[in-house]
Amino acid sequence: MKFSKILIQWYLQNKRDLPWRNSTNPYTIWLSEIMLQQTRVAQGLPYFLRFTEAFPTVFDLANATEEEVLKFWQGLGYYSRARNLHKTAKEVAFERNGEFPKNYADLLKLKGVGEYTAAAIASFAYNENVPVVDGNVFRVLSRYFDVETDIASTGAKKEFTALAQELMPKGKANIFNQAIMEFGALQCVPKNPDCQNCVFNDSCLALQKKKVAQLPVKSKKLKVRPRFFNYLVFSDEDNNTLLHKRTQKGIWHNLYEFPLLETELEENEQAILELIQNQKFVTNDIEEIILYNPQTIIHKLSHQHLNIKFWKIKTQGKLENGINWESAKKMPFPIVIYNFIEKDWF
Repeated sequence: MKFSKILIQWYLQNKRDLPWRNSTNPYTIWLSEIMLQQTRVAQGLPYFLRFTEAFPTVFDLANATEEEVLKFWQGLGYYSRARNLHKTAKEVAFERNGEFPKNYADLLKLKGVGEYTAAAIASFAYNENVPVVDGNVFRVLSRYFDVETDIASTGAKKEFTALAQELMPKGKANIFNQAIMEFGALQCVPKNPDCQNCVFNDSCLALQKKKVAQLPVKSKKLKVRPRFFNYLVFSDEDNNTLLHKRTQKGIWHNLYEFPLLETELEENEQAILELIQNQKFVTNDIEEIILYNPQTIIHKLSHQHLNIKFWKIKTQGKLENGINWESAKKMPFPIVIYNFIEKDWF
């Protein structure tokens, strides 16, 4: 089909030189796909390079501790991806002798591998004729063919997958999938695409109908919830502090943080001091409490905005279970806490 031929030709002339494209190793491809979910290539690439250097094989990743994996992932966000990655590595290494399944259907049976990732590995590593459908593909196809289906609706994935399957030249799944994803990432971008210098400017229905900005159709996101985090940076006579591991489900599961007071609204110094004493975080007497960042740090997540304050709490004596800063800095943290430690504390 003309669309596929033009798309692949564009890709061969414009594709970025990315390390996972120079390999058919399913481990490398799997890592890149998990890392780049909800992450831009420019942000994910340095992590990919560090990750593959630290864990060059699936056995290396499987034998690492979860804390080591989370530390290398620190800053990428969506930390459940890292935890699932680690579990899948163990499954492949210890239950499958290091061998990834060699087709889409069996790849789907791996823990933490969904339709998108299974299709990516199957087509990129084994050239299996299965389409990969991500946000880029939704956007390119909806615009080119003027598809007004809400991409957040139940049947959208099935509809767009069928369309991509119809367009895919037999025996060229690898290059077609790479091409359409790259085209969406570089040319048919979400906002203000350069349609006049596009290889499809004479055949794109959205351009002809002046609907580029309206496609793809996507229902509104859920309302973002504000939360107010007060981190208590304790410091005793030895300059030791306290860290807690987030064991509850939700954001930052199994990462480390300072003792946390979550409040309904922003609170002042006196209110925080009273809450600390009521919660009995420590038995030590408190000498002083100082707000470290007068300007609240706003940390934006997909479904919530965290309003973060760090409070320096100087205590008398030695903290029970206190940890020195050299040891503390080796722990995996949410990036907002890591940045605070790196920039503001030392």
